Amino acid sequence: MNKSPGVVLQRLLEESSLLSSSDSIDGLLLKNMLQTHYGLSGHFERLGSEKGHTFRLKADANEYLVKVSPSDEPEPVTALQIAAIRYLDDAAHALPIQRIKSTVDRRDSVPIDLGDGTCRTLSVFCFVEGLLWEQMDANVEQLTKVGDILGQVNIALRSFMHPAVGRSLVYDIRHFLDWAGLVEYAPNPKHRMLAQRVFKLFEEVVLPRLPSLEMQVIHGDYAPNNVVVDPHSDVFVKAILDFGDTVHSAVMFDPANTVAHLIGRTQDHPWQDAFAFVAGYKQSRPINESELPLLPVAALARLTMLALIRYWKAERAPDQSEELLASAEYYWANLERAMGAPLDEVTARFRCRAADPGT
Repeated sequence: MNKSPGVVLQRLLEESSLLSSSDSIDGLLLKNMLQTHYGLSGHFERLGSEKGHTFRLKADANEYLVKVSPSDEPEPVTALQIAAIRYLDDAAHALPIQRIKSTVDRRDSVPIDLGDGTCRTLSVFCFVEGLLWEQMDANVEQLTKVGDILGQVNIALRSFMHPAVGRSLVYDIRHFLDWAGLVEYAPNPKHRMLAQRVFKLFEEVVLPRLPSLEMQVIHGDYAPNNVVVDPHSDVFVKAILDFGDTVHSAVMFDPANTVAHLIGRTQDHPWQDAFAFVAGYKQSRPINESELPLLPVAALARLTMLALIRYWKAERAPDQSEELLASAEYYWANLERAMGAPLDEVTARFRCRAADPGT
């Protein structure tokens, strides 16, 4: 079968830099730039990343995360991500945001001229040691704290603006209906039917309300692999990572992105973790009463996106297909369990007072 994601989705993938080549960056050039602009040198370790290049740098007693933007990512989009982190550091310094390492002349990033007409952006962040949230089974109290922190981030970002906030991002939930072309990538008819049910729900429940939703800049990917935690600390959240999906969109989509990773993981109580997380979120950033019924549908849409994108990625990276397809199966199982719960009951639980996430 000659599968195609569709014209609109293809454009969104391109504008999100997910079609960029994986051309490597010259190691000597990178080391020279780090020494010249940051005064840093040490041992490099390449880390996995969806786009661009990411390295862990051990320099004497300190460690850093070194990022090189994708070859086709527009400079304003890269600048947006860095500016959001800098804004939060300045305007809400108490929030646990991964800190930017400034250059010797106090800049937040450096352009890399590759000499072939292309330019990338080099940025360095302080490395945060600790567990990723996805590496532990968080309890209700911890989930509530994680939700509360995202609410505080959304509050802090209310006044943030940047020339590139209107970027087109394929993972923005408001583009969910454009993902319909990926359904044919799923080989299991049961999964395709499941996806179609979510598309119909989104079209009926969320789409008519999109123009009226409260909008602002959001993190865009507050997921368990982007939050460093300390289970022995009362604060719990140590750092929020990766603002690569920062975008101007519906505020409600930010907690929905996270809820997608929490639902369906257990058969008996598929939304239980989500209730605790949303209760924590509402402690610092209340959700409009009229928007609450949209939250579970938006989360189901995001979970469907997480499953569908695995097949597209598997075609582009056959060496990773086994891991990607196993991940897709996990998401489908979670989606099926989550959809087994009546959405009006789920919404009613989301309406519970923040102090009573388990009621």
